[in-house]
Amino acid sequence: MEQIKHFLQRKNIVISAKRYGIDALGAMAQGLFCSLLIGTILNTIGTQFHVGFLTAQLITINGVGYTIGGLASFMSGSAMAVAIGYALQAPSLVLFSLTTVGYACNALGGAGGPLAVLFVAIIAAEVGKAVSKETKVDILVTPIVTILIGVGAAWVIAPPIGGAARAFGPLIMRTTELQPFFMGVLVSVLVGIALTLPISSAAICSVLGLTGLAGGAAVAGCCANMVGFAVLSFRENRWGGLVSQGIGTSMLQMPNIVKNPRIWLPAILTSAVTGPLATCFFKLEMNGDPINSGMGTCGLCGQLGIWTGWVNPSDVALANGAAAIVPTAFDWAGLILISFVLPAVLTWAFGLFFRKIGWIKEGDLTLPQ
Repeated sequence: MEQIKHFLQRKNIVISAKRYGIDALGAMAQGLFCSLLIGTILNTIGTQFHVGFLTAQLITINGVGYTIGGLASFMSGSAMAVAIGYALQAPSLVLFSLTTVGYACNALGGAGGPLAVLFVAIIAAEVGKAVSKETKVDILVTPIVTILIGVGAAWVIAPPIGGAARAFGPLIMRTTELQPFFMGVLVSVLVGIALTLPISSAAICSVLGLTGLAGGAAVAGCCANMVGFAVLSFRENRWGGLVSQGIGTSMLQMPNIVKNPRIWLPAILTSAVTGPLATCFFKLEMNGDPINSGMGTCGLCGQLGIWTGWVNPSDVALANGAAAIVPTAFDWAGLILISFVLPAVLTWAFGLFFRKIGWIKEGDLTLPQ
């Protein structure tokens, strides 16, 4: 046992919830952001503003033409796998070999591609790390082992995960359509909490393929946390905190939440209000790429996702029955109110109450320097 422990330590193989559930998952979301989401944004800008070099098909693969954005989206599996390998501190030969693993896994996983990539890339990276520099022909052994283990694991793991994701994601969306008030509260609160926790709400929404009303509720919950904490902590953090949390991430408040969990209540209560408003009153649907559902106001990705879904729904949304629309003034009002105005006003009001009763004290929301 001691020998195994020493070997794992020497190979920097750390089997822990933090390494896999936080570091790897967070990195996967960044890889997804830098490929699929950026590709979607580029395609939308090119289409809506008639930018020639963004709409031009640069290459044709198996009869399918790809734009710049299309190529970025096409490589999402590889981007996620490499990002995971980087988070796991994989050696260079392992890291480069994960491009093949990620592509194969994402293709085999379908709707569950991102979740399958998470599991398979972790397996391939850790096995690759284990054999790295253990032989004199490392330049052959390490890539071969990493690719064979990764693609083999993808062949076994990815299809069932894809099937489960295809079933579970639509179940949430269908339930939200049937019970918009209850599910509006539930989805908004849970996804908002996930966004602030050191896990990836974007990856979760992508894995589940959340679009439609469920996607709109998810955006509402994320905005309630990001804009909410930005406004709630303005007296402590001023403009720097407003920007870093409002269009960055509310995860910055996690050290303060650990010290005093009550500071989270205004944002959570706000998400419980804006979620059902989004689903029941404004009928706000997020039909862009599912990753946008878990982004909130981070880089305004949630809002871009909703706008993209209006004019050019994603393939996932189209498969769930979405269609392009011409947004009305009511649609725009709902987007602005749910994303910015209501989170700011409601969280500020709830915050005043909790400050008055002493649950939130001066300095509780000060961001760590």
